[in-house]
Amino acid sequence: FLGSPDGLPTRSLPHIIIPFPSTGSGLSPIRTRSTTTSSSASSSSSTVPHAFRSSPPPAATPRAHAMEVSKQASWPDDFLCPISLEVMTDPVILPSGHTFERRSIQRWLDGGHRTCPVTNLPLPPDPTLIPNHALRRLIAAVSVSPAAVSADKALAGDCQGQGAVPASSSSVLGMLRLAKSGPAGRREVLESGAVAVLLQHAAAGDEAAARALLYLSLDGDDARVGLVADGAVDALCAAVSAGGAAAAHAATALTSLATVGVNKCTIGAHPSAVPALSRLLWRGGARERREAATTLYELCKLPENRRRTVRAGAAPALVELAANGSARAVEVLGLLAKNREGRHDLSRIPDIVAVLCTVAGSGNARAIDQALVVLNWICSESNELAMEAIKLGAFQLCEALVNDDNCKIAKNAVELARTLEKA
Repeated sequence: FLGSPDGLPTRSLPHIIIPFPSTGSGLSPIRTRSTTTSSSASSSSSTVPHAFRSSPPPAATPRAHAMEVSKQASWPDDFLCPISLEVMTDPVILPSGHTFERRSIQRWLDGGHRTCPVTNLPLPPDPTLIPNHALRRLIAAVSVSPAAVSADKALAGDCQGQGAVPASSSSVLGMLRLAKSGPAGRREVLESGAVAVLLQHAAAGDEAAARALLYLSLDGDDARVGLVADGAVDALCAAVSAGGAAAAHAATALTSLATVGVNKCTIGAHPSAVPALSRLLWRGGARERREAATTLYELCKLPENRRRTVRAGAAPALVELAANGSARAVEVLGLLAKNREGRHDLSRIPDIVAVLCTVAGSGNARAIDQALVVLNWICSESNELAMEAIKLGAFQLCEALVNDDNCKIAKNAVELARTLEKA
């Protein structure tokens, strides 16, 4: 990966030369080869390994450049996060030397994983994420050009006035690129009237449209409220229900929309939202299940949505996901346990005590904290579950955690121990 501290050579791209990282000095600066003076070229060639030297490309005509920009639909593999397979905006380096998008690798680590997703080699207990500034600058340098942005703006403009007429797939991809290009591009799409077209395509399971809506939701709370008012919840719930490649992006978009308080109520009250997310927990792949759990976590910050989640039958699927190491699933269980109906439903799930004891004994800090909270809630409701927890070593676990450096974990361990003493 570009700029990785493992001493491997980096990839050479047109017009840009990336030198080998210098030993012991971290990331090396990026050199951009000048095509105007021979002195600049000779200066670059003196510091760049021979294998990375190449003659400057011939100057392209405006027409040829426009054709090249129109074909730019893919990125070098080094620009893509190995987890999300999307272009990285905040690349960070793991101790293993591989680079990931910060949000994606943080979710991996928060899920309790302590191995590199690429090599499967073990990581330190608290791996440091080092910003990969060199790769970040490089991605910015070769990102969507002004000509491409102008072309995509034209596509968005063409969608204005189309009304119910579906746009072509290329138009949707153009709007996706425009939404990804930055705040100005997102506003261009929002103000062009193209959102209605994106909603139609997203409801039909179009992955690019779902991703475009996700990027549009990043434009602030006003944009999030506006998207919900335009009918985004209907389209995204349809995409989640349909499953497939668009489901994960649609769930993530719902999470983004739900960060606004009023939208939590609107989304939760939608007849398809929580049931669709619950079904995705049961039937989706690993990524879809993670995104569904994250959406439910955001929605369940509103008490009424906790009852809806329990009634949709999501609790057993969340316990299963927690058993597979998902810290987010444990956090959702912690929110459900605050509701009496939720505690009653959790108490009837087979092996929930065993799963929570396992998580509390070997999960990450967030998972341990919430596992103790849920155990305390359900054990206070049922002496039978409390006795089961004692048999599984929960009391000894509490004794080990009361002196934990994390104050919340220590406090919850004390409270659980007191509950178990009363059983």
